[in-house]
Amino acid sequence: MDELLRAWFSHNARSLPWRETRDPYAILVSEVMAQQTQVDRVAPRWEAWLERWPTVDALAAASPADVIREWQGLGYTRRALNLHRAAQQIAAHGWPHDLTELPGVGRYTADAVACFAHGRDVLPVDVNVRRVSERAGHTFTAASAQALMDLGATVCLARIPRCGACPLAERCPSRGRRYEPERKQGAFEGSFRQRRARTLRLVAAQELPAGDLDAEAVASLARDGLVRIVGATVSLPA
Repeated sequence: MDELLRAWFSHNARSLPWRETRDPYAILVSEVMAQQTQVDRVAPRWEAWLERWPTVDALAAASPADVIREWQGLGYTRRALNLHRAAQQIAAHGWPHDLTELPGVGRYTADAVACFAHGRDVLPVDVNVRRVSERAGHTFTAASAQALMDLGATVCLARIPRCGACPLAERCPSRGRRYEPERKQGAFEGSFRQRRARTLRLVAAQELPAGDLDAEAVASLARDGLVRIVGATVSLPA
């Protein structure tokens, strides 16, 4: 199945800018950005980020406030602070062999950097890779990682897979099956996540009196280290 998949990938690969580099820092940034954000939104932001901070040392030297501002619009801003802390740790001590030692880096992200940057024989398993592997009933190799991700994102979809377009269909025991919709995250509109995002956006523009802001959102952001409260004023971390 690996050979069939890679043959399909050679003609159907998504054009993603971070696939043109082996720089572990650039790949780490792309993986963190794409954790909970659609890939088409990530690509231009990744390029802008690397233009501003082209190296891990450059990011490490940035202020948390600038990092938060640059991240605006990508959501889940704690990822930005973790990425910044990871850069500081790398700048001070070098890249650890196991990247899960870095702030905010889990098993998948660590394996993705190991595979795509260092060429290690480890398959990073995200939701797409897991779904294709389970449906196909096949253990794929690390050489098929990018192809698995693209097949899962464009053909072997979560609810209604496009089996007619799948290169693995003839050998797939799950061909033609429909699936229950996966549980989705609650709507953003009107949610507490939206209140947090709105409050952080206001504070990113300028420090403001706490009384002018959503108190519950401010408290939540402060717990995550995304804002600081000094007296009666709320601002980004220094």
